[in-house]
Amino acid sequence: MEIVIVEKKTFEALLAATETLVGKVGALCRRCNDKQMQKWLDGQEVCRLLRINPRTLQTLRDNRMIAFTRVNRKFYFRPEEVERLLKEAALLQSGREDT
Repeated sequence: MEIVIVEKKTFEALLAATETLVGKVGALCRRCNDKQMQKWLDGQEVCRLLRINPRTLQTLRDNRMIAFTRVNRKFYFRPEEVERLLKEAALLQSGREDT
């Protein structure tokens, strides 16, 4: 076990730097939360919401009908994209009922 002796002024400077770092990390966390990154949906949730199977979702991705982000081997979708597809499907459904 080692004992390190530090001057009081140096220790207080270290504490002040640590407080500054904590404040900056907190600001970054708030900024990320404002961008709603935590609200992205994974493929399973999208399939459940749209009532489609994973292969249909893959076709939507392949045909660029839905925007996505890929992180490692998993796909994520914005809730706005899912809502857009739901609205388009409702419009198509109402158009079919009119004819």
